[in-house]
Amino acid sequence: MKILCLALFACAYNLVFGYVGLLAFGHAAFYGSAAYVTAHAAAVWGLPTELCILLGVGVSTIIGALFGWLAIRRQGLYFAMITLALAQVVYFYAVQSGWTHGEDGIQSVPRGTLFGVIDLNNSLNMYYVALVVFLAGFAFVNRVVHSPFGQALKSIRENEARAISLGYHADRFKLIAFTLSAMLSGVAGSMKAIIFQLASLADVFFMTSADVLLMTLIGGVGAMLGPVVGATIIAVVQRELASFGAWVVVMQGAIFVLCVLFLRKGVVGTIEEFLANREERKLSALDRARPQDAKPQSHAVKADAEAVR
Repeated sequence: MKILCLALFACAYNLVFGYVGLLAFGHAAFYGSAAYVTAHAAAVWGLPTELCILLGVGVSTIIGALFGWLAIRRQGLYFAMITLALAQVVYFYAVQSGWTHGEDGIQSVPRGTLFGVIDLNNSLNMYYVALVVFLAGFAFVNRVVHSPFGQALKSIRENEARAISLGYHADRFKLIAFTLSAMLSGVAGSMKAIIFQLASLADVFFMTSADVLLMTLIGGVGAMLGPVVGATIIAVVQRELASFGAWVVVMQGAIFVLCVLFLRKGVVGTIEEFLANREERKLSALDRARPQDAKPQSHAVKADAEAVR
């Protein structure tokens, strides 16, 4: 369930970083704010689980639209620093605010029942719900990427000046994509709060933004399955090496360095490139081995040959 939450979070980040080309350092604000709102609504207000999740997602979407409106006007490093600064505002608010309980966080969040029917206190039921939510989020990202809107985002990533010259309002497209990414990050944060029955400062801390960037880079930027693979690798590393304490961060850094040096396109991107090159080599070999007379001719060429004869 942790891998599913992190994978959805990474897919949301990849929508902005991989397909729009916006390097953001503030996605922990959306993930953590949704977790806090969902946990508070469930633990204090006693609202139904589905309504708690909707509230968390709604808050993260609003914050994402606000942050995007403020930051989209800048590009590159300036955009990244603005998103980082805005995310730190959310972090310090969580530290100082009373309803977030500071360093203790919101604990013992009740899972409740989904639609009054599915008992989420059963771990198997909770797993299947998390799986369905992840698959729905993944399908949503896939549909966005392969839609005309997604193609416009790719054109803005490749050559924003030319996209503007063709009539696209680049800032508007980027703002919509950024807001959608914040919304999906909120879904991941809300599910995390319900699954682990906890919302803490770690959810809004800078390292959460760094982790989701690391997942995307290791898996493969701009690849649909890249964030899923990256999230799986990071989650497994954190679990299996937890006994090493603070050294886990050092090991994560070493993995990141190795991926940058030897897997420039990430795990999935490198595999896709290898398979594409192998297929191209096979086609080239077949083309060279085929006799000249055996090469297929077009219908037009064949018709001309018959007419000449």
